[in-house]
Amino acid sequence: MPTPRQMDQLAAAVGTQGSSTPEPGPADALPPEYWQAILKAAEADRGRLTPNGAAGAAVLSRISHPLLQVGCRRCGRAVEIERTDAIRLYGPDATWKEAGRRLLDKTCTQRTGRHEEDGCWPAFG
Repeated sequence: MPTPRQMDQLAAAVGTQGSSTPEPGPADALPPEYWQAILKAAEADRGRLTPNGAAGAAVLSRISHPLLQVGCRRCGRAVEIERTDAIRLYGPDATWKEAGRRLLDKTCTQRTGRHEEDGCWPAFG
């Protein structure tokens, strides 16, 4: 264990080392590279879901991914279904939003008795 004097010397040495540019603080503006990375990640996620970017609005027969996922933002459950099974159960013209909501509602564990509060809150992925 270092002595208090050694700890003071180490602290002083750390304060003098490092780069000449200060670290950005909470009140400082974030660099443009940060925002570009955020926007690129959002674009990549949007393109991964469906060609038009709206996961819930996609028609089941036009989705290219073989595995569809929907999660509940309320209880944290996640349900996966193969695209072919979803088409077989709900029809080729059904939207992923309709199919996902029906999948979650069939197995919802959060029941309060009030229509406004019952059911899961879907998050499509």
